[in-house]
Parts: sequence; C-alpha cells; structure tokens
Amino acid sequence: MSFLPEPFSHPYEVDPRFNTSVAYFSMEFAIDQTLKTYSGGLGFLAGSHMRSAYDLKQNLIGIGMLWTYGYYQQTRGEDREMAVQRRKNFYHFLEDHDIKFQVTVHDHPVWVKALYLPGDVFGNAPMFFLTTDLEENDPMSRSISMRLYDSDFLTRIAQYIVLGVGGAKLLDVIGVKPDVYHLNEAHALSAAFHLLSTNGKDVQDLKNRLVFTTHTPEAAGNEQHELDLLHKFSFFSNLNREEVRQLTGMKGNTFTHTLAALRLSRISNGVSKLHGEVSRDMWKGNNDICPIIHITNSQNKKYWVDPDLEAARVKGSSTSLKNRKRELKKKLFQLVADQTGCLLDPDALTIVWARRFAGYKRADLIQRDVERFKKLVTDTDRPVQIIWAGKPYPKDQGAIDIFNHLVHATETYNNATVVVGYELALSKLLKDGSDMWLNTPVVTREASGTSGMTAAMNGSVNFSTYDGWICEFARDGENSFIIPPAAEGLSPEARDQHDMDGFYHILENKVLPMYYDEPKKWWSLVHQSMNDVVPFFDSDRMAAEYYEKLYDAR
Repeated sequence: MSFLPEPFSHPYEVDPRFNTSVAYFSMEFAIDQTLKTYSGGLGFLAGSHMRSAYDLKQNLIGIGMLWTYGYYQQTRGEDREMAVQRRKNFYHFLEDHDIKFQVTVHDHPVWVKALYLPGDVFGNAPMFFLTTDLEENDPMSRSISMRLYDSDFLTRIAQYIVLGVGGAKLLDVIGVKPDVYHLNEAHALSAAFHLLSTNGKDVQDLKNRLVFTTHTPEAAGNEQHELDLLHKFSFFSNLNREEVRQLTGMKGNTFTHTLAALRLSRISNGVSKLHGEVSRDMWKGNNDICPIIHITNSQNKKYWVDPDLEAARVKGSSTSLKNRKRELKKKLFQLVADQTGCLLDPDALTIVWARRFAGYKRADLIQRDVERFKKLVTDTDRPVQIIWAGKPYPKDQGAIDIFNHLVHATETYNNATVVVGYELALSKLLKDGSDMWLNTPVVTREASGTSGMTAAMNGSVNFSTYDGWICEFARDGENSFIIPPAAEGLSPEARDQHDMDGFYHILENKVLPMYYDEPKKWWSLVHQSMNDVVPFFDSDRMAAEYYEKLYDAR
C-alpha cells in the first residue's frame, strides 16, 4: 500500500517486495527533456532511479528542487565560444495543491511551495519539487531556488536547507513518516538535523531511518564549511554548536558534510565497486562512520534504448543493427550540420566524447598532440569523425577554456566539431548516432560515469580508461576497448601522455582495422557489448538492490 495520502498516492499497487516506504532526496533529477531540474550525471542517475521505481512498483517518492532557471541554457557567442543563457522555465504539467510552509534560513522565515509531479506523467515515482520563487518572499529568498548550483556558496547553503529541511517539513505537512530517508549526496543533510530536532535528539532513531549515497571522491563534491557559518544560517535547525559537534564528531570549526552524513546514517554506498573501495579508503581514518558498501549505478533501459536497435540485438542480426545504426547516425548528423556546418559521413567511424566538462575528465586529451590529432582527422583512407559535447560549470573557467579551445582547435576540420546543449535529448542523439563512446577520466577519480551504459545499450562501443563502472563491464577487445592504466607514481604530465599514447595505439592498431577491414568482427563486438550491458546495468537491477542492500538492510 502507498504510504502517501490522496491525491499523492502511487498510481500502482505497491509490490510487497518493495513495501518499505522511502523518501529519496536529490539536488537534481533528469526525468524528461522538458523538466530542467538537472545538470549532469547525478541527475541522470536519479532520473533513471525514479523511472525504475515506477516500473518495479516501489513504495518510493522523490523530493527535489524546482529550479526557476534550471542549470543554464548552453548557447554560443558571436565567436562560437560557449555562452550561458538564463531563461525562466514554466511547467504546466506540475500540480499545485497549495502546499506552503516556512523554513528558517539565517534566522529568517522563508516560504516554500511544493509542486507535485504525478507518477503517470513521465512514468516515474511520484515526486515533489520545492521552490522559494514566490511573491510572499523577499528578492533574496526568492533567489534561493532560481539556479541549480548557484555560484554563490552562501546561496548554495540556503539551497541545501530548503532541500533538506524543506523536504523533511513537506513530509510532516502532508502527514507521512517514511521508513527511510535516502540522501542522494550530502546536499540534503540538513534534513537530518530537522529530524533530530523533532525526535528528541534520538540519534539511534535517526540512524535507523537515514541512508546515504556518496557520489564522488572529488573535493568539490565533498563540501566543507565553517560550522559557525552553518549555524548562523540555521542549517542545524534548533541545535546549538556543541550539540552538533557531539552528534557529528566534528572537531574545531570545520564541518565536512560527507563525513557528517557517514556518521549520522545507518549505512551508505558508493556508486561502483571501485568507488566503494576508494570511498572506504578515503574515509577509513575517521571513527564512528557507518558501513560503506557499493551499489553500482545504472541507467533505465526502457527510457534510453532505441526500439529498433534493441530488436536487432534480440534477433541477433548484424545487418539490421548496421542499417539502423546508419539511420541514427544520419539523424544525429543533421543536428551537427545545423549547429556547426560539418556534413558528416554515416559510413565513417564516429567517436563521441560527451559528459560534464571537468578537469579530471580530460576532454581535450586526444587533441593535446596537435600533429597526431591532425593526422588522425585528415586520414581519408580510414576516416574518423569526432564530436564533443558537454556543459562546464558556468564559473569553472578552466573547463570553459578547454571547451572553447576545442571549438577553435576543430574549426578548420570538416569532421571534428563541438556541439552545444548537452541535455537528455542531445545525449540520446549522441548515443544513438555514435560508433564509439570515448571516456578519458584520470583513473580512480570517476566514481561511476554512467553515460557509457546507455551508449552501449544503443550500439556504441565504449573506449575508456579503466575507471568507474567500466571495471565491472569491460573485456578489452571483446565488448569494449580499454586504455591500460598508467603506472603508479607517474607525474600528471607523464600519466596523461601514457593515456593519450594508449588511445592512439589502440585506435590505430585495433579499432580502425576492425571497423574498416573486418566489419563482421566489428558488428559482433557491438552485439556483444549490447548483450553484456543488460540486465546488470539497467536501473531496474539498481533500484531493486537499493531495497535489498540499503533500505531493508539491518
């Protein structure tokens, strides 16, 4: 039975296997192209989770933020470099049930409204989205929910309070107390302090209900703030500083959000087998943390897979696979031509690098040797086409510089280019229309990296460093191509050189000969990749595992 009251109850009879009631808090959700409430991988993952929860009839709801301007609209300036556009979004499919309440931010009352997304609109678990962009609020309070990951860190603290405390208060207002509060990253950690302030500071009761997913070993994803500052912002509800230190084990004035979440939760998880190992090693010097297991991220096959490619896979027909892939390449190339003026060839090997632009992901790795790159993209005997896409954080100048560098470095070529607008729709086109999905993170710094899963589901072969989910999937030369790990202790420059050399060696000696000279072998590898990625990397497995290993684990 759904734990939500009417009119919010689940549009299905809950499967008894998933009867535990769960509220899933996340800063971003990628549910549909029309709903701009995400920036990248965290949102893609959360969106797939919500879709699988619906398909499996789980007793789960999602709680997120309704970002007035979303992350940002990625466009081009006059010189074709990246430009940021802010555009207000309207969502007439969200239901307004006049749910309003107040949260305290910096000792100031802020009105929050919750809008409802029924499960049968996009095929997701029922969801609530919180906004402060209301006439009842002053301009500063209205701005809290305007921009996902606002560049002002004080605004981000306020966002975390609205998501965490606001999400927990929403559940109080509608009269439900879920069995489990799931924090998808530490952004909603303030919910824990609201719960402590309302349950008599019973830490054991909190731990019985709180579970936590950590998503990255990157410092930027494991935020720290001054404890005094968070206290002034009312982050800890009505708990005083000493109570917070005692409850979280924090010493001094530095508050580490991930560490606090690990100490207040019953259990937590990394998002791949390797990331679980990295996380345990990363936090092992801290006492009183909860167990860190791993539940490997996955993506919702039902949403992502092209039906005709899937039919060809099931049929085992390389001819059908090849013909449909060619059609999808032509569809992608229409968009590329419209944006860039490049007319690409559907019979040429097409490599795509598309994900969030961040330094450790090394978008420009294969282009750093200018002459070698030029030789690659000007070879007419075995032509290679390369497309880049992705959104840098709008204040990450280093990532923006890499993006703009690639724009200018490719503008003289008719078969290498950069496209803009990397959201769900473009991501789908790129996965459908690519032959290879290139992934070049520094090894151990990519927690999971799920884009390659949906690429493989659509007949795009992973070409990657050995990191994240790839370690659980890849068999080099059989279902993917893997750049061998660099030796430990190398300088960053030597490591990058090793990985770039590995890319070119494999491409020139394995990939291109197979694609152009042994097409039967190539399409057999594509077929093997498609077979191997399901069902384990379908989010139905992941959503079920969250119940088995996290929600119901005692």
